[in-house]
Amino acid sequence: MIKACELKKSSVIDIDGTPHVIQNITQQSPTARGGGTIYKVRFRNVSTNQKVDQTYRSEDALQEAAYDQAQVQYLYKDGDRFAFMDLESYEQFELTEEDIEDCIPFLLEDMEGIIALISEGKVLSLKMPDTIELEIVECPPAMKGASATSRTKPATLTTGLIVQVPEYIESGETIKVDTRDRKYLSRA
Repeated sequence: MIKACELKKSSVIDIDGTPHVIQNITQQSPTARGGGTIYKVRFRNVSTNQKVDQTYRSEDALQEAAYDQAQVQYLYKDGDRFAFMDLESYEQFELTEEDIEDCIPFLLEDMEGIIALISEGKVLSLKMPDTIELEIVECPPAMKGASATSRTKPATLTTGLIVQVPEYIESGETIKVDTRDRKYLSRA
């Protein structure tokens, strides 16, 4: 059992005997005294791809689905299908764009460090590394004398993801990006 306050994106929860992957979590803290934090969770049914919205209090217990984990490598994209390889068995499998839409902005060919969550031979979800390094392909020019203050500018990365970076960062630099928040962390 897992408490609602411990839920994370890409966790797999058992709802009515069917595994559901968490796609989004929003947290609301009521202003009334004694009001507990409320978590609004959007799940995706693994077998039907149907979306399910649920609301929980922080102490509500949920049943985690039983699953195995496997290290996988992203190989290539073919149309709307993405090919991966299990690094232990060397078996290849494909997932659709819809199955992994949150991971797509971070995928680079031959990328390793991805964990597949597998149940009954079916890949439920992918768990990306917390941080990855990506190169900036396009951003406005660096400003002379730019300080390390909180002023930012948009930068397009090799995967097409756009993140806000400090003014002093230039095109061609490699940066670290947090995959959970989709935010710039530091230079690589």
